[in-house]
Amino acid sequence: MIKNAVFLVLFFVSSSVYAQVNVTVKWQPVRPFVGADTIYYQPQKKLTWSDFKGKPDYTSGAAAVTESGFGFKMTMNSYNGKTNIVITVYCYFHKRKSWVKKDMDTDYALEHEQHHFDVTYINTCLFIQKLKEARFDLGNFSSLANKIYDDSFKALGKMQDEYDGQTSNGRIKPMQVSWNKKIEQQLAALIIN
Repeated sequence: MIKNAVFLVLFFVSSSVYAQVNVTVKWQPVRPFVGADTIYYQPQKKLTWSDFKGKPDYTSGAAAVTESGFGFKMTMNSYNGKTNIVITVYCYFHKRKSWVKKDMDTDYALEHEQHHFDVTYINTCLFIQKLKEARFDLGNFSSLANKIYDDSFKALGKMQDEYDGQTSNGRIKPMQVSWNKKIEQQLAALIIN
């Protein structure tokens, strides 16, 4: 389940508004330190129950909650009439905001929660694709990047809600199996492309 996302936009401007613009979109290479509260998405690394450090909400109907999201940083520099904009994107899992109820830490429930993180990653990749397709210039790069982020974040929320709604938080097993296949197919397509 997704509740929020964090993003940071940094601007470094040193030249004219009429500069030629080059935009690069990339993944942020993140290696968290031992004991860090954040896990950054890596396709080969799966979540374990030990990653869920939050206090369970026993008023919730869910067995567990995955707090994940995506964000970006933007840097810009200009020199000799040329402007370079670098947009660095990351996808994360928040350990202390993710939780599992006592005696609910089954392999089945963990797969459901892993797929929440996978859905976040899928939507992060779609966000990157939209950034790469955008027509940025010095007059619109900040507002356009933020609009694409907002639209992508809404799409993520919609997909997460559909996933939990259609599977009833994983309780409807045939729907969970269907979503497992759908998510795995989307992940495979991302790896190929």
